[in-house]
Amino acid sequence: MFDRLGRILSPERAGAFVQFIKYGVIGVLSTLVQAAVFYRLATTCLQCLGPDDFMVKHFGFTAVDVTDAVRSMRFAVATAIGFVIANVFCWLMNRFFVFKAGKFVWWKEFLFFIGVSGLAMLVATLTSSAAIRWGGLMTSLAVVVEIAVSFLFNYFLRKFFIFRG
Repeated sequence: MFDRLGRILSPERAGAFVQFIKYGVIGVLSTLVQAAVFYRLATTCLQCLGPDDFMVKHFGFTAVDVTDAVRSMRFAVATAIGFVIANVFCWLMNRFFVFKAGKFVWWKEFLFFIGVSGLAMLVATLTSSAAIRWGGLMTSLAVVVEIAVSFLFNYFLRKFFIFRG
């Protein structure tokens, strides 16, 4: 039993399917970290949830009555802060449990990891922010769009560029 658990947890001994599943689990955990930070900020110092937002209507989160331009700017800032915190967590988990480290020295690997994540976040955030600003998209739906775009982008670049597979 412990050998099987060790094989699953070890990046060197896990097969491609197990690796993808572990990546997904860590992605979910990282997303929860980012969402927790985002919604904490979105309901306190960077209020950006409109009165019609899903999280306001169904979970009683704090709403603010500001223009869509202000809401989209605050959304982007809250997203960026959540991104940094979640990506440090994600890098550590991917490094120790999903991919084989060692293609680059640790600090280069970290910088590449953050760079790839940053590019994915930038594309996803600009897309979501534009959908809020010009399409009136609900903030919580914009978060879902951002997550979907980032997940696939990050997996392939991390697997084939940053880590050793």
